[in-house]
Order: sequence, then structure tokens, then C-alpha cells
Amino acid sequence: MKDIKPNETKVIVLGGLGEVGKNMYCITHKDDIIIIDAGISFPESDLPGVDYVLPDFTFLKENQDKIRALFITHGHEDHIGAIPFLLNQIQIPVIYAPNQAKELISVKLEDRNIRYDNLVVYTEKDKIKFGEMEVEFFRTTHSIPDSHGISIKTPNGRIITTGDFKLDLTPIGPMANLYKMACLGHDGVDLLISDSTNALNEGFSTSESKVDNALNDMFDRCRANRIIIATFASNIYRLKHIFETCYKHNRKICIFGRSMENNINISINGGYINHKELLISADEANHLKPNEVAILCTGSQGEPLAALSRISNGTHRQIKLRPDDIVIFSSSAIPGNALSISKTINKLCLKGVKVYTTAALADLHTSGHANEDELKLMIRLLQPKYLMPFHGDYRMLKRHANIGVDCGIPKENTFVLKNGDSLSLLNHTIKKAESMPGEDIYVDGNRIGEIGGAVLKDRKMMARDGILVVIINVDMKHHELLIKPNITTRGFILINENEQLIRKIEEKSESILKRELSNNKSTFATIKSNLTTELYSYINEITGRKPIILPIIIDIKKEVKTEV
Repeated sequence: MKDIKPNETKVIVLGGLGEVGKNMYCITHKDDIIIIDAGISFPESDLPGVDYVLPDFTFLKENQDKIRALFITHGHEDHIGAIPFLLNQIQIPVIYAPNQAKELISVKLEDRNIRYDNLVVYTEKDKIKFGEMEVEFFRTTHSIPDSHGISIKTPNGRIITTGDFKLDLTPIGPMANLYKMACLGHDGVDLLISDSTNALNEGFSTSESKVDNALNDMFDRCRANRIIIATFASNIYRLKHIFETCYKHNRKICIFGRSMENNINISINGGYINHKELLISADEANHLKPNEVAILCTGSQGEPLAALSRISNGTHRQIKLRPDDIVIFSSSAIPGNALSISKTINKLCLKGVKVYTTAALADLHTSGHANEDELKLMIRLLQPKYLMPFHGDYRMLKRHANIGVDCGIPKENTFVLKNGDSLSLLNHTIKKAESMPGEDIYVDGNRIGEIGGAVLKDRKMMARDGILVVIINVDMKHHELLIKPNITTRGFILINENEQLIRKIEEKSESILKRELSNNKSTFATIKSNLTTELYSYINEITGRKPIILPIIIDIKKEVKTEV
């Protein structure tokens, strides 16, 4: 922020670029900062032990006194998941959110025992001012109710973010407000920050109403069977028309999965889902005829602890598969989850049930994000001078920028950025500005930001090659090794089946230790360092493996002292 001009407006990206998730960025003007979204992403397999990935809050910590509000576009985890962690570190004066997102945030804060009393619901009729910035909203269509785009009017020009959206002309819920988008475009939009998730997909996305028809057909076709449906707990409109379909076919609904239960309860209380009377317990479901019940559960991505995975394993305490069950995956595979999903499907098939997925019946799922032609329509409606694609990996962002060029935006007016980058808006002209911290912050249990590259490297090594512990009893006063080193391992080899190898490692350790102890100047630190270095090379040479080596030195003659 050192180079900021007094009257300049800046867009600072903290998350959501080069990735699908962790969306968060700031708009600053003079002494006012507003934040748009505060999302998390979930760790992939290369982050063992990490629970969540957060944006870097450094900029906000350094400018806390200028923060005026946090605005939420909609209630998905990649847009609200970081709020509890943000509130624990930074004072946010007020959070504005649409109704569904507000309820989801409230549950999230309650679960973490965080009290926050300034959570305000907005609608697209509202206008909110902070200094010289004015914020207003427009309704969009997404897979969750109350999704909005946000317009920020500043003295230097108007900035619009779409949030996550699609342009579904026959949606299950309300239509996107195309008229207001066109009016904003007519008034003049300088910068459009737009969802890029499906930029690589041609044409228009499938309408949610087609999925409704496909599910109706499945229920007609499987009148005699018990139906189990796995879908995203956050896809409220999908859950809504599953309820409607069950109502039409006289089926009760049994829910499994805590996130599914929370989202459905919030949606029923908010009036987004009807027919609460259809809900029954697991015990009631087990006593109904197969054609009288549908089971709605989490686990569409093959998550090992989710309800469907436990059902497929036969380890679910309340529900057991029956040979004539029908399992429907009303979801698409998130990148990286295909193998887990395939394993779950194979287990289901081995139990004799029939499984239907989007690969076999394409209309069982549709995305909540805009395809190429919808992105073009959004650009045409808003007519921006500049385009900054967000919410997507690099190839998605790049393709979206090219779509903007196809729609008449000069190439030099498109910005494919990375987390930590910023844009400067001055007198309706935008330039790329300086970068700032935009690193991933890892959450591991109750620890935030303490897990770095070195720890993750150790974890990967342990996962790949295991750990070898050398327990050493010495008399440091007389520089004497009292007994042979004791070797134990986890994840490296089975000791009982590799006695010869263990004996070689013990002998090598003993040789190194006697040499080190013969040097009267040796300390715990030098003994540990030299033992670790030489054993590491020795074990790698004879086994090709690189376990983590952990020496534990115990000085017997003195007060018992252990160093690791």
C-alpha cells in the first residue's frame, strides 16, 4: 500500500485466483476497505494433515482500522468458510450477507462458539455507503438460493463482481435479474470480476429444470425400489426438487450427513424447501416398504467418512444396502476425486445394487457455474471496459480473458492475475499495481499458519518412507555408550520380517556413536546431527528408502535428560 495515490481505488486479491475456492478480495478507496467474500479451500492429497486452506490475512491485519464491512455473495464454503478464522484474528465491523448465507454463517459461528452480533441481511433493493463508495446488489442464479452479484461505485469508476453464477432461463428458483444487470451496464461498468469455473465448457450449461425432469423419470422407472440419492449438501435447489419429486411419488425422505441435515433445516426454515412433513428417522425408514422411502445422503465425492461411503462399506450403523436398491449420483466429480468415487461405485455394485451416474445419464446433474456462452452474455449485459476473471485455475482464467477479447474487450484490458496481485483504478483507467502477500495459510486442528513447507515435507516423507527411531543410552560424563542402540520403526519396514536389516542399522549406529563419543568435545547436538546424516545415506544406499530418522539420546548417569 506504500505506492497508493490519495484518490486511487484499488482491487486487492487475497484468494480465488489459480484455484477453485478460497475466494476473497478487497476494494480500497482512501481510508475505507470493504472485503468481498471470505472462503476456504479443502486440501488435496499433497497436504497431509491439513484441514482447511485459508487466504493470507496479512494485508487486513496491517490495515484493520480501515475495514468497514465484509460482503458475502452467497453461502458456499469457498465464499464463507474462512469467516470464523477471520473473526478470530481481525475485527470486522459488520458482515452483510443474503438471507441463506446469513443463516449458514450463524450456524458456522455457533458451532465454533464465536459470538458476532452484527450480521446483517441485504437484498437487491439495498444500497449501502462507506465514505465515497456505494454498494448495491443484483440477483443471480446459482446452485444455492440468494446468490448475488455486487456493484461497488467509486469516484474512479464502477466495479462489479458476479459472484458464482449461471444464466439459467428456466431455473428452479427465481430468475437472475437480467434487467438490473443491463441497467448497470448502461450506466457504465469499468471493471468486471467474473466467475471462470466453466469457461472451458462451450455453449450454455444445462438448466436445473432438466435435472428435475431426469430425476422424475428415474423415480417413475424405479417405482418398486428404494432410492438412495447422493448429492452436494450445498446444492439447495437440487435438494428442493428432490423433495418435490418425493412428494409427487409419495415417498418419505431419510437424511444422512450432518452438513446435509444443517442445510436442509436452514432451507426449510427459510422457506426455500417445502414438505417438511416428508422427513422421517432412520428407524422409520427401515420399517417402510422400499417404494415408500428415499434416502438422501452426503458422499457423492467418495469421501471416506461420508454417509454413502459407510453405506457402501457396510459399516453404517443405521442403513444396510438391499439387493434391489437404486443409487443415484446427482453430482459431478470434482477434479481429483474420480478415483474415490470409482471405488465407492465398485463397492456398491459388488453389493448388487444398480448405480446411476452423470456419465450414464447426463441430465442427473448440472453445474451452478456459467459456460462460455453465459459468460459472453454477462459481458454483453454489463459492457465492462476491463475484465478480471476469477474463481478458476490458470487455464480457466486465461480462457475467460480470451472470451472477453472475443466480446470486444481489448486484450490489454484483461487481467489474468494471481493471489496477492492488485489493480489500480484512477479516473476510469485501470493498471496492474504492486503485489502483496497472497500465500496459502494452512489450518491443522487448532493451529493456523503454523504448518509450513518443512512440516509438510516431513509428513510426506513419513507417509512415503516412514520413520526410524534410534534410542541411545549413554554416559556423557565418561563419553561411553552403555548398550547397543535400539531401533524401532513405523511405516518403514516390519521389524520381525527384516531382522538382518535392523541388525545392520544397529551395527552402523553403534559404530557412528562410538566414534562420536570418543571425541570429548561431542555434544548431544553434534551426535544427533552426525548420526542422522550418516544413517540417512546408509539406509538410502542399501534400501533405496528415505525414512525420517529420529535419534533419542538418554544420559543415564546424570539427571535423566532426553533430547529429540
